[in-house]
Amino acid sequence: MNVISTSISEVLIIEPRVFGDSRGFFFESFNHKDFSQATGLNVEFVQDNHSRSVRGVLRGLHYQIGQPQGKLVRVVRGEVFDVAVDIRKSSPTFGKWVGVELTEDNYRQLWVPPGFAHGFYVLSSSADFLYKTTEYYFPDLDRGLLWEDPTIAVSWPIQADAPPIISAKDKIAPKLMDAELFD
Repeated sequence: MNVISTSISEVLIIEPRVFGDSRGFFFESFNHKDFSQATGLNVEFVQDNHSRSVRGVLRGLHYQIGQPQGKLVRVVRGEVFDVAVDIRKSSPTFGKWVGVELTEDNYRQLWVPPGFAHGFYVLSSSADFLYKTTEYYFPDLDRGLLWEDPTIAVSWPIQADAPPIISAKDKIAPKLMDAELFD
């Protein structure tokens, strides 16, 4: 696998080795030993999630306080613009974000460490989004940030004539400076 650094050193792009021919393709989407050796991370994933969304859906920016989740995310159908935001107040990259296009054709994965908010915007007619988490989901610990917070200023690739489709919960999420964050 190929590991690509981003502007926030803890957020990593993972490119698996893909074997393809006229019949199709094969790749290991996760191998603990190879992932640990390539990234220097020794994480244990405890939950796999799958979401499907239509074009224009924007999910996020989500995180879990108290028992933060690391996430290894990928797209198996379609394409998304995926975002990780550092919400650790003591971090030199606090409030900064990384955005990566994940598609069924580029096979890329993004490692979103604990202490980061995460979200994505669907660019294709629909997208199937898979992610592994290092901690179980606890609804009482679920938190979010406003996707359009000007302090964070994510450059979402949204078309001017098509506002994003956002859940009621995400529409009222707090801004960074009003949210419960990590130290």
